Amino acid sequence: MTHRLALSLLGLTSFGLAGCAAFSPESGMNAVSELTSQTINKDVAFVRTTEGAGAVDARVRQLLSRTLSIETAVQIALLNNKGLQAAYNELALAETDLVEQSLPPNPVFSVSRISGNGASEIERQIVGDILALATLPFRSEIARDRFRQAQLRASLATLRLAADVRRAYWRAVGGNEMVALLTDAKATAESTAQLAVKLGETGSINKLDQAREQVFYAETTADLATARQTATSAREKLARLMGLWDGGLDFRLPNQLPPLPRRPQALPSIEADAVAHRIDLQIARLELSALAKSLNLTEATRFVTLLDLAGISRRTRDPEGAPFRERGFDVQFQIPIFDGGEVRVRQAAETYNFAFNRLTERAVNVRSEARDAYRVYRSGYDIASHYQREIIPLRKIITEEMQLRFSSMQVDIFALLTEARQRLASLRGAIDARQRFFLAQSDLQTAVNGGGAPADGDNSTTLAAAAPADGGH
Repeated sequence: MTHRLALSLLGLTSFGLAGCAAFSPESGMNAVSELTSQTINKDVAFVRTTEGAGAVDARVRQLLSRTLSIETAVQIALLNNKGLQAAYNELALAETDLVEQSLPPNPVFSVSRISGNGASEIERQIVGDILALATLPFRSEIARDRFRQAQLRASLATLRLAADVRRAYWRAVGGNEMVALLTDAKATAESTAQLAVKLGETGSINKLDQAREQVFYAETTADLATARQTATSAREKLARLMGLWDGGLDFRLPNQLPPLPRRPQALPSIEADAVAHRIDLQIARLELSALAKSLNLTEATRFVTLLDLAGISRRTRDPEGAPFRERGFDVQFQIPIFDGGEVRVRQAAETYNFAFNRLTERAVNVRSEARDAYRVYRSGYDIASHYQREIIPLRKIITEEMQLRFSSMQVDIFALLTEARQRLASLRGAIDARQRFFLAQSDLQTAVNGGGAPADGDNSTTLAAAAPADGGH
């Protein structure tokens, strides 16, 4: 009988092994690569070998050899950012959980020998967890859902990094353009302040007008220092996101923001697109599916949480008689006297309800975020376009007319300088409006695809811990 029980356990184990998951060569990165390519048309790489690291370094150096566009900066970050590589390591760890959960429980083999007064007894046992083996298909299915969640979390980390790079890039390039504008303004203000001092010495202008020109020069100098610091900080953040060491910090950025597109995007179904494509919603849906399966498994095993079957073979040798052999089996199961599984079922049910409400809340928020992002995008385009089509051309006309009147001595130098200060304010406003538009464009893409900051109440880890995949066994 022991022999037959052992064969039965081995047979069940072999049957379970037929559906076991195995480690994939790409550690689940195929799904991340496909989603990233479809969403932002970029390549990703999980660097695990020296050869792979060398290939990534070579491509990063090639991309850094020319002035960075926003797409180039994103690509460098996706290849070179070590924090993203750590997220891919977490995905590889999640695959180990998938393989572990899909394996049948190992049988336990034990041998004992007892002797005394010339007699001896040898006992052999092979013990198998029948309940764990019976629930293996359900636990494997739950583990696959968890692994799919891990793939989506890695994809979300990829999109989040891309979104952060876009924001840092626009801030750095906008900072460069602002620095160039204020550098020219400072040079002009310095010349004007020096002229005001000389005119004051001759008595041509009073102290009030002198002070006005000097304070404008002082304020422009302070604004330039602030703009330089802002641009430098934005450049450093971009370098961090791209994972650049000392050798790559001399990368080149454009000196000004690109022109506005001819027309803004028309997205009439942005809410539906966001609900359909947001990765954080996909993660929450998979979490809810896994919890539903875990709840069913918990309810199915609420009364029996321990079922072990052991095959026993015992050989006894007595000096007063012939040796004899005994065979049998041993079954262990838990009697649900005090705990009938109600606690575990209630915990699983409440965890499921918690996840359902969180998913519903997140879906509502996603729709609102998409609407708000599109409104900000459209208003940003309208404001920047207004500067480009109306304010800056009018300022140019005013400047030309003031110069003509100054040449014909219809206005004095101070009227011309006052107009120059007003024109500088308009140019600064135009740069700021264009920068805010491109930031809003990045935020719009993030609102549709995901990749923003982690949502408040993101309890995926807590939920996974609260509902074991094996139903509490």
